[in-house]
Amino acid sequence: MTVVGVDLENVLRMAISELRNAGVEGAIIDSRILASAAFDLSREEILREPDATLKISDIALFKEMLNRRCAREPVSRILGMREFRGLEFKVAPSTLDPRPDSETIVEAVFDIACEMPDRLRILDLGTGTGCLLLSVLHALPAARGVGTEIDPDAAACAIQNAQALGLSDRSEIVCGNWVEGVDGPFDIIFSNPPYIPSDEIQLLAPEVALYEPVGSLDGGADGFDAYREISELLGELLSPSGRVVFEIGDQQGDAVTAIFCAAGFVGVKNCKDLAGRDRALIFSKA
Repeated sequence: MTVVGVDLENVLRMAISELRNAGVEGAIIDSRILASAAFDLSREEILREPDATLKISDIALFKEMLNRRCAREPVSRILGMREFRGLEFKVAPSTLDPRPDSETIVEAVFDIACEMPDRLRILDLGTGTGCLLLSVLHALPAARGVGTEIDPDAAACAIQNAQALGLSDRSEIVCGNWVEGVDGPFDIIFSNPPYIPSDEIQLLAPEVALYEPVGSLDGGADGFDAYREISELLGELLSPSGRVVFEIGDQQGDAVTAIFCAAGFVGVKNCKDLAGRDRALIFSKA
């Protein structure tokens, strides 16, 4: 980015142009978010003070951020943080970037919790940043939960997020593969497992294909490896009246339902995301 002037309006105008030329959707929003971080200005100040004079050192930082975004690195990874359901979560190279689609799982858990006692015990398989587990615990103050995570760095990130949100006393992060090191029973078990078919990962948006951890995306040849593995592990961990909630990809509902039914579960409900697509499935014991 070649800076002609050092006022905010000129810098933002050139940034938006560069982002658009790089094929970035939401160039205006992204440029403002990065500017807010680089120039230590609130979103309101950015809109209110277009003639603000900027320090050359801050412009250099903004240029570095902009170059990373033009390379299609997500804003959340540039800043190291992502908002999810109004809470701030640290993200790491080993964690999935929390996305609005996964809020469908949280909403499904809330619906289930309304019909259960307050002192729930919940389990999040493959917790990553901990965004699902910690969002649920934040909204259900009597609940306690465990999150499992096979990657030590991701597990450490989840622990840091629990500490930052003041939820360490009601959450436990276990470093292990799915249910390894976990004792039941749990009232609700949920997960956003890898479900992208292996040969489709390279076809995803660059923000995902280049920057998300492959192990958190790759669901095997048909996308269902994690569902098959997990469905065989939950029987003894789920309480008799418990529920299981899993995120799914587009058009995967029937296949995932068949996998869980074969493992002794019964489909309870299909939950749709904001786009009207099936995004999560709820199961109970048969």
